[in-house]
Parts: sequence; structure tokens; C-alpha cells
Amino acid sequence: MTAYAHVLMPEQTDLTALPDETHSEVFEERAPRTVRLRLEAGESVPPHTHPDVNVVLHVCSGRIELELDDEAYDLETDDIVRFSGEREVSPHAVETSTAVVVFAPATE
Repeated sequence: MTAYAHVLMPEQTDLTALPDETHSEVFEERAPRTVRLRLEAGESVPPHTHPDVNVVLHVCSGRIELELDDEAYDLETDDIVRFSGEREVSPHAVETSTAVVVFAPATE
């Protein structure tokens, strides 16, 4: 067994080839869970939390207003934000947008 035996094998995905859904799983292996989020202009996701994870959201295209608890962040193409999944989050597309969201286990 090599020193890299425990390392996850590379996996490549084309975001544009994923199913045409708001939330699409990017990789078959869901650890860490990686989702492509696609929102039409004016569309939003209701406030919710992701307990026990840290969240990284990368805006690939468009503009998203991200509400975290009672704070708002204006995110544009190539912006990336990391936050605790314990916070209540609600993304709202200012214009048609695509983002990649990674849910990483929170460390104690």
C-alpha cells in the first residue's frame, strides 16, 4: 500500500453537464458534499441551516445576495465565502447565477 492509498482519487465533473435542477450533486461520492446551485434571477432558497458543517460557497457566474442570520453579503462572479452551517442562510439571485457549495465537516 502506498502512502497515498487513503487519498481520494481525482474526480472531474463538468458543471454544465449536471441535471437542470436548482441543487445538483457535483460528485457521486458525497464526502465532502459538493452541490451546484443554480438560481434564476429573483429566485431564492428559503432560510435554513446546515448543522455540523462549514460551508464554502463560490459564485461561478451571476450575482447573489447571501443572507446569513441578519447580515447580507453581495457576492459576484468569482467571490467565495466560508461560514458556519449553524448560521441561518438564504441565497437570493440578483441575476441568474450558478455557484458551487461545499459542505465540509466542522471540526471541534
